[in-house]
Amino acid sequence: MGFWANQTRSVIEWKDASPDILIWRWDGTNDELKNASKLIVNPGQAAIFVYKGEIRAVHEDPGMFELRTGNIPFLTTLSKIMQNFTSENKANVYFVKINQMVNQKWGTKAPVKYNDPVYKFPVGMRAFGNFSFRITDIRMFFNEYAGNQDVVPVSYIRNIIVDRILQPMTDIFATAGFSYAEIDKNRMELSAKVQQAVAPEFLPLGFEMSDFRIENTDFDEKTQERIDKISDKMADVHAVNAMGDINQSSMNAYANVEQLRALNTAAGNNGAAGLGVGMGAGMGLGAGMGMMGGMQPVANKSGATAKCASCNASMSETAKFCPECGAKTGPATVACIACKEQIPQNSKFCPECGKPQSVSCKKCNAPIGSARFCPECGEAN
Repeated sequence: MGFWANQTRSVIEWKDASPDILIWRWDGTNDELKNASKLIVNPGQAAIFVYKGEIRAVHEDPGMFELRTGNIPFLTTLSKIMQNFTSENKANVYFVKINQMVNQKWGTKAPVKYNDPVYKFPVGMRAFGNFSFRITDIRMFFNEYAGNQDVVPVSYIRNIIVDRILQPMTDIFATAGFSYAEIDKNRMELSAKVQQAVAPEFLPLGFEMSDFRIENTDFDEKTQERIDKISDKMADVHAVNAMGDINQSSMNAYANVEQLRALNTAAGNNGAAGLGVGMGAGMGLGAGMGMMGGMQPVANKSGATAKCASCNASMSETAKFCPECGAKTGPATVACIACKEQIPQNSKFCPECGKPQSVSCKKCNAPIGSARFCPECGEAN
């Protein structure tokens, strides 16, 4: 059993790489490392040889390598150091994933606060999505995050990224000029701006955020209440505008349809009597709709009466002569003070000669009409 164990441990490999682990230290002993015969680096991995707390060699190319005969820098460095290895000095091999860590979920812990540029109210918005990242500088990343740790989980880096995107995202939403209703259709543009803004944050740490996406947004309770009020008011405005599009021809057409419907209904009820009722209802409805559309006044046809100016007898207001005395009807007239033609009473100017009908005294300015002397001061005019 010991023989087979030694044979197994003679291979340095990260065989069952967990998707949740970013850096893993090979768990063999110093003796197993010294006596190892092969190094296997799987695709998407890199091997790091650390001796006395320092990185001595890094290998990124996948493959299986013989430690005794290999001539790549990593192997020659490892073999040379291990030949003179002493137990008081610690040597380790680490494996690190260098492929992209995709579909890393993120979400804002607190709402992003900014002012809506259109409606001028404060917005509290939560955002959710995913991003991808990858290690770009193995030595820098290892020195920054690995240290003496045996394992570095992917979640450790994910939390660092999420913590650092909140402020840039707030700044971008505040300056982008998009109202709350325009956020969803501009998510791709906003995502690209956030990714560009945070890129300088991560490169000095040895990794990059290779992709960033805003997948969904929602609003806090106060913001949603404001949005609902705006939506209700906009719905009312659209309803009023829609009613304004119903013109007079549409109203007339509607009245005709309703009148025809009333006639058809009456024709099926009690013969001629029903027809008469139906016609009355239809005509009444048509008249009503006409009033709604045009709101035109209707002339009085009920036979109103008037008084004769000569004998005071009652007569029709449309009669041209009095049926009692034969006098011509019409408005009362007086003689023009200038040309003496008969003109309507209370006229300000004569329709024949154009002279004004109200003359004032030259001295006291009292009205004198056609009199030659002022009745107030006696001045001749």
